[in-house]
Amino acid sequence: MAPSTTADAPFGRMLTAMVTPFLPDGGVDYDGAARLATHLVDEQRHDGLVVNGTTGESPTTGDAEKERLLRAVVEAVGDRAVIVAGAGTNHTEHSLQLARQAEAAGAHGLLVVTPYYNKPPQEGLIRHFTAVADSTGLPCMLYDIPGRSGVPIERETLVKLAEHPRITAVKDAKGDLFGSSRVMAATDLVFYSGDDNLNLAWLSMGAAGFVSVVGHVVGADLHEMIDAYRAGDVARALQIHRRLLPVVTAIMTRTQGAIAVKAALNLLGLPGGGAVRAPLVEAPPEFAAYLREELMIGGVKVPEASIPEVDR
Repeated sequence: MAPSTTADAPFGRMLTAMVTPFLPDGGVDYDGAARLATHLVDEQRHDGLVVNGTTGESPTTGDAEKERLLRAVVEAVGDRAVIVAGAGTNHTEHSLQLARQAEAAGAHGLLVVTPYYNKPPQEGLIRHFTAVADSTGLPCMLYDIPGRSGVPIERETLVKLAEHPRITAVKDAKGDLFGSSRVMAATDLVFYSGDDNLNLAWLSMGAAGFVSVVGHVVGADLHEMIDAYRAGDVARALQIHRRLLPVVTAIMTRTQGAIAVKAALNLLGLPGGGAVRAPLVEAPPEFAAYLREELMIGGVKVPEASIPEVDR
């Protein structure tokens, strides 16, 4: 069993889909990734990290980069956090290759997104996810995000996939709380919130925890929310939820997530706060100024030196 896991939380409870830091020349900053992973685990109370996910700009990193990045994070924190490797693509054979590569690199689990763009039918999803789960000995978390993939994983499909011994969890960014409740009632699948806007709502529906983006900057607060809710202190969990609303709004609703969270990391002087890869673009100064104010309202301590200059 990987670090920080339990039967009802097979990937831990507080995870973040980690950004991929880049160097000024455009290469991957592997040392920066190790430092960021260490910060998230040791300072922001993360039980686990998702590496090579969408927030990690996986569409624009190569397979060799993915492997080296994963190894750097495993070496840095793999003894005290669950490392989940993004292995999903819209090409089944490529996904199998990434899954085997991740297992060899020391990952504790796989995140497998719904194949995107080619819009397979539900039977195609069953065959795809089953093939990936069959390809390694690692537990798999399915990633249901129809807003990006174009296809939801239907309830009947999830019930069928739950029969596979290595398909153990779902990162849900579909937002169908009632439908997912029906899946949880009918299966042993463990659900994780994949939408920071709905983190507290997901806890009320029985989710094990979060796969977050805002956890880069408020992971310890989110972990406290989980702890409070599980201890029966719903009022405390609600208080944290409301305090973090400006942070979630700024990072998750104003621009693309990787752009926004890298801008936040830059304000905090943390690794990963640098460049993004095209076709993404860096956040403009006026967004950084707005972001700084919202982070501070949400209780994040932003260094004074990070105040961006904006033309008035």
